[in-house]
Amino acid sequence: MTTEELVAQIHKKKSFLCIGLDVDLDKIPTHLLAEEDPIFAFNKAIIDATHHLAVAYKPNTAFYEAYGLKGWRALEKTSKYLKEHYPELFTIADAKRGDIGNTSAMYAKAFFEDLGFDSVTTAPYMGKDSIEPFLGFENKHTILLALTSNQGAFDFQTKLVDGVEVYKTVIETSKTWTNAHNLMYVVGATKASYLADIRKIVPHSFLLVPGVGAQGGSLSEVCKYGLSSNIGLLVNSSRGVIYAGKDKNFAKASATAARELQSQMEAILNAL
Repeated sequence: MTTEELVAQIHKKKSFLCIGLDVDLDKIPTHLLAEEDPIFAFNKAIIDATHHLAVAYKPNTAFYEAYGLKGWRALEKTSKYLKEHYPELFTIADAKRGDIGNTSAMYAKAFFEDLGFDSVTTAPYMGKDSIEPFLGFENKHTILLALTSNQGAFDFQTKLVDGVEVYKTVIETSKTWTNAHNLMYVVGATKASYLADIRKIVPHSFLLVPGVGAQGGSLSEVCKYGLSSNIGLLVNSSRGVIYAGKDKNFAKASATAARELQSQMEAILNAL
C-alpha cells in the first residue's frame, strides 16, 4: 500500500485509528475457546465489527508466536482475511525485528512476501545494514522504533550522547539510509510532548503511536504535537478496543470503543 492510499483512507473514514490485535486466550470470551481456531475467530469478529472505523490493524506477533504453530497459522489467516475482505486497510506486523543483513532479509521476506503485511516494526540498535533489507520492498513500510511508550525508554532512548538524545540521533541517521522514504516511526503516546521535536526532524513521515487508552496516552496531546500536513499519524489502541466486552456481544462492545476514538479523531480532523 502506498502512503497516498493510506492518507486517502484516513480522509475517507475521518479516522487514523489503528487497532492492535494482541490476542491472549486467557482474556477472550470463553465461548470462543470451543472454536477450531479461537484466535482467528476472535480477530475476525473484531475486524468485521470495526473495519469501517479503523484504517489499520496491528497484530503483535508475540501473541501468536506464544501459541506455536497454531498461533502462527492464526496470524497467517488474519493477514489473508484482511487482504481478501478489506484490502483498503493498512496492515502492520508488530514484530520488532532487526538483525544482521541476511537475517533481516529473511525477516522481510517472511512478513512482506509470505504473510503479505504492508509494514513491519523494526529495532534500530544494530544500525542501517539491519534495516535496509526491509526498505528495499516497493510499497512496503518499515516502522522504526524511535521513542517507545514504556518506562524503560528512559534507560537509553532519551540519554544524551554528544549533547543529543539517542532517539533523535536514531531518527536523523535513519534519514540517510537507502530507501528511507519507506520509513515510518514508532513514538509512544505517553511521550506526546516529545513529538514536537520529532516533527522538526521528520515533518512528513508517518508516526505509529501506541499507548492511547489502557496505557494512559492522550489523543488530544498526540494530535497537538504530532499531526502533519498529510495527517501523518496512526494512533493505536489494543486492549481498550479488543477487550471492551467479555460476553457473546464482545465485538459490538469493541465497535463502540472504536467508534468513541474515531469520533474524537473526526472532530480533530474537522477542526483543521
